[in-house]
Amino acid sequence: MEKSLKFLKISKGYDESSIKELSPLALAFLGDSVYELLVRTTILNKNKNPKKLHIETINYVKASSQATSIENILESLTEEETAVFKRGRNAKSHTVPKNQSISDYRNATGLECLFGYLYLLDRSDRILELFEMITESRGRI
Repeated sequence: MEKSLKFLKISKGYDESSIKELSPLALAFLGDSVYELLVRTTILNKNKNPKKLHIETINYVKASSQATSIENILESLTEEETAVFKRGRNAKSHTVPKNQSISDYRNATGLECLFGYLYLLDRSDRILELFEMITESRGRI
């Protein structure tokens, strides 16, 4: 996989202080798509039809899977990254998906918030490093 997400960098004018002013749910909204793109890119190498690819993607991006993912990398996060994760985890969302525990949903939101934060800071190397840790802990995607 390409070691840079720079081609996706279309947001301008975000520095660390302006990113910290964003809602954690807004960061999670963005981070969800970054995380899903990484998952989809990884499983695309498998020779499957789109329906099967979609089903497999769901297995990795659902809240319970993302909650497990953050648990596997939490000790590897910097203080700054841990603070961003906690900010996302503690954000008050008005919805909780069916069939997901509130705890898993909040931890997943924290993971997504972290990925959105790192994306806006253009820290693609760190995003890929964390994603690699997640895939290794799961026995590869």
